[in-house]
Amino acid sequence: MRASTIEFRLRMLILVTIIAVGFWAPWIEAWDLGKRISLLEWLALTASRAGLLRFTYATPVVIVAGALLAAAGVVLRVWGAAYLGYGTVQHPDMQAGSVMADGPYRYVRNPLYLGLWCMLAAMAFIMPPTGALFAVFMISLFLLRLVLGEEAFLTAQAGAPYRAYLRAVPRLIPRLRGAPLAAGHKPHWLMAVASELNPIGVFITLAVVSWWYDNELMLKSILVSFGISLVVRAALPRGEVKATPA
Repeated sequence: MRASTIEFRLRMLILVTIIAVGFWAPWIEAWDLGKRISLLEWLALTASRAGLLRFTYATPVVIVAGALLAAAGVVLRVWGAAYLGYGTVQHPDMQAGSVMADGPYRYVRNPLYLGLWCMLAAMAFIMPPTGALFAVFMISLFLLRLVLGEEAFLTAQAGAPYRAYLRAVPRLIPRLRGAPLAAGHKPHWLMAVASELNPIGVFITLAVVSWWYDNELMLKSILVSFGISLVVRAALPRGEVKATPA
């Protein structure tokens, strides 16, 4: 179930493809499976029809839920990138350096993947419901494959220190108690923020743009943030790999 080296190198392309199919949801017109409304609207309508909330209240509740999910993605991505470094985060190949046990890596082994899942799950609020279901399932499966692939690689490369880290820190569900002592790595916040403009853009879309209730505008907002993030990332210095991604 582990991801291959080729999958890791093509991880961005694979994720973008899954997201694109989620938004497109071609089965709606082809086989009449689902409706061409956003998951945000569908959740609000379902909550109101079930008598849980009036529609006028249900919509803001769903928007806030999506924005909080996107905010979690921003925190995890920026926090993790600040400690791990842009060169390691965006490297096309799996990397092994000293074991990282600082910042979010003291509480969860894969904060970057967890943050990426939160960001992409927040984007699913703008997809049709069936497209969102497809995208979240496929993204969850693919990210798990990446995690397992990296863990196998790092266990082989880093040896006993990494195996001790595996025993001390949970894979995907953060644990605050019993965290290992900080190793002393210094975070680089400006570089991290610059390298993670895409999740920041997704958060702005859910927290601000979504209040216009315009799905097309929200999609354009996400596309613009993605485009800007690619341009900024291309201009950032890669630097050397100093720590093992976890």
